[in-house]
Amino acid sequence: MDALMANYGSDSDSDGGVPAATEGDAAPESPDFPALLPPPPLDLLQPPNFVDYSTVTQGSRVRSFPHVEGNYALHVYIPVVIPSDAWKHLALVMKRAVSIVPDLYAVDADYALSELCKDEQKLDKVLLSREFHVSLGRTVAIQVHQIESLIAMLRQKFRSQQRYWMDFNKWEHFVNDDCTRSFLSLEVTSTGLPEISKQIAMVDDAYRLHGLPEFYKNPRPHISLAWALGDISCKLKQAVKEIEKYQSSMNTCQKYNLRCKFSHVVCKIGKKVYDICKLAD
Repeated sequence: MDALMANYGSDSDSDGGVPAATEGDAAPESPDFPALLPPPPLDLLQPPNFVDYSTVTQGSRVRSFPHVEGNYALHVYIPVVIPSDAWKHLALVMKRAVSIVPDLYAVDADYALSELCKDEQKLDKVLLSREFHVSLGRTVAIQVHQIESLIAMLRQKFRSQQRYWMDFNKWEHFVNDDCTRSFLSLEVTSTGLPEISKQIAMVDDAYRLHGLPEFYKNPRPHISLAWALGDISCKLKQAVKEIEKYQSSMNTCQKYNLRCKFSHVVCKIGKKVYDICKLAD
């Protein structure tokens, strides 16, 4: 089984509260100041498309490698945004998948897919509208003194890139190297595969010269939409078969081929993001 490594991170913010006045304290009279207006309704403080993420069950994640002082997680990838006209089709596919594998989570967001599928607005906001990625190199640790050299080399190698189409035309499942997580993914097997393979080779060259592990010998470019803990290959194989069966039953007009245009390569090191190449629209 082909194993592909994936490392996802998230940040959380905490808000400090303002201490309330102690009950019984006498408030001084202020005749020169107007009375305070009552607070606005809570619904006015939330945007129209607000999604309450606290109502969705969250999953847990495991680091791909231990933290070492002075090292940073490195990931080179192609950002991918799914066109909004594909969301309805993908929502139906996700519902099929979660009916077979109920313990799936939205990739990167870490919210239970079974809960998101109950509300299409939440599914769109939390999963389908987010940025996905096609990995061009392994997620590995890089030392701080190597960063400047690696970024310069990648930018040099990618300076002459041109736009091309990527067809995500095959549902597949993957398991990471240490078998701690499984993924439901859309793979590129035709249009775009030669170009992505060449880009992976360029990243491999830069990694090799910096003493970093190269990518897999037979790369299979893809975006992952959902994940689960452990190696659940059997369940995901069944889910993929069910998805294929569902798609084959659709008529020609209903079938949808997810196609995205390449325009951008990003290198993320720790929490900092570097543009390696970015083509104008």
